[in-house]
Amino acid sequence: MNFLNPVIPGFHPDPSIVKVGENDFYLVTSSFEYFPAIPIFHSKDLVNWEQIGSVLTRESQVNLRNSKSSGGLYAPTLRYHDGTFYMISTDVSGTGNFYVTAENPKGPWSDPIKIPYGNIDPSLMFDDDGKVYVTVQNGAGYESHIIQYEININTGEALTEPIAIFHGDGGQWTEAPHLYKINGTYYLLCACGGTGEEHRSIIAKSTMPYGPFEMLDRPILTHNQLSHHPIQNVGHADFVEDENGNWWAVFLGTRPVNQQFTLLGRETFLAPINWTEDGWPLIDNNEGTVNEMTEAACLLGESNIKDKYIRNDDFNDEKLHPEWFYLRVKEENNYSLTERKGWLRLNGGADNISTVNGVPTFICKPQEHVVMEFKTLIEFAPNQDGEEAGLSVRLSESSHFEIAIKQVDGEKRVIATKTIQGVTEEIGHCIIHKEKIKLSISSDRENYYFKFAEEYGEWNKIGDASLCHLSSEKNGGFGGTFTGVCIGLYATGNGIECREPAYFDWVHYVGENSLNVTEVSVNNLEQ
Repeated sequence: MNFLNPVIPGFHPDPSIVKVGENDFYLVTSSFEYFPAIPIFHSKDLVNWEQIGSVLTRESQVNLRNSKSSGGLYAPTLRYHDGTFYMISTDVSGTGNFYVTAENPKGPWSDPIKIPYGNIDPSLMFDDDGKVYVTVQNGAGYESHIIQYEININTGEALTEPIAIFHGDGGQWTEAPHLYKINGTYYLLCACGGTGEEHRSIIAKSTMPYGPFEMLDRPILTHNQLSHHPIQNVGHADFVEDENGNWWAVFLGTRPVNQQFTLLGRETFLAPINWTEDGWPLIDNNEGTVNEMTEAACLLGESNIKDKYIRNDDFNDEKLHPEWFYLRVKEENNYSLTERKGWLRLNGGADNISTVNGVPTFICKPQEHVVMEFKTLIEFAPNQDGEEAGLSVRLSESSHFEIAIKQVDGEKRVIATKTIQGVTEEIGHCIIHKEKIKLSISSDRENYYFKFAEEYGEWNKIGDASLCHLSSEKNGGFGGTFTGVCIGLYATGNGIECREPAYFDWVHYVGENSLNVTEVSVNNLEQ
């Protein structure tokens, strides 16, 4: 049976997975500067996933107010032991390495328990004898290596001094360690090569938890010699066994648009593991077997293949769906689903999308498809110059596009803008008089398009912008940009508090399965 990769599309990197019971799988991914932090997903079959919440939902757990873009929460590891879930991660902008616990994966999760040693990418391993090991990256660049020590799982206190156990295959950034015990053998799985084109997963094994480790002489997962493959930068993996005794790997990868520009960031992929006779797990070492259409004879459930992916939110509930992010912090007074039933109210603050380390009034979700449309109905009556509310597609403070209602020189306008490398320019505008306006951002494999319409009127295009400007390649590369594009709703006074709130009646997202895209027409998504 075939399934579609990535199994969790859009900006969902560094996946870590556990199985609980016979067939309940849970998975977490990195969230960086977005809050709530560390989204958690559930699946019964490994290919159809639903986000059920986030791990860190309180400022007592994580404070991202000073987190720069691509800062914040890195590389979580999820583990389950004796009725308790454990999530361990690194807040590179504050707390450092810590873990939290929960009896229910939907939460509530505990406040952080700090651990003393290591740089990034900590992992937990519960051994048969009751010992609990932290395995974590240390050092930097080509000096990067893996250290390990035992902790008291109730307090985080180190019970042993850290020991260097693995130095990788000679490449830079040996990181993302996961220690497993499988059939009596300890396996150490690591990422190596940085997050770009040399990214790979390597593995070693030993009869003892501290080694010495015998390393397989080749990566078990990489596309670093397949420059024309549609999936690139694969690595940073985690293993899980299903109820039938089959093993699977989840890992990150990218899908550069037209083999040039990575827009969606690093996404979560799935592939079956094949074991050699001498006990090595293999996935895809430049063989090209990990594809967007992936074949697996042992698939647990129904395929996830669809032509179009549609999500609607009518804001009729008292809480937002868990897939929505805020930028760094949620300022509670700026958001309401109850003030006006069936509408989301946003109160614009002084910060805007360009404010460095800012906390603008902004809710967003990862863009999951290159060919997509995201639209809304907004009611907004600004009464002072600078008040603005609408849609934004954001990579960082210095790279984002908007279409919005804004008051300029006493006029109410629909205006589209682009911010590229920190410089903001107007794409186009149109004077309007109605209070209820539909706004749309759509994209194909070349551009973003910005349109508006009166509530029951025809759509009018007011401009476009090349999507390459929001790609990782144009914004510091994979060593500088760790996120992907997010798209959402915002309001701002551009330096002052808004006097008038903005109300959003609904949002509608439709994305196209990229395997069905040959001659792309964004207009087809509107039908």
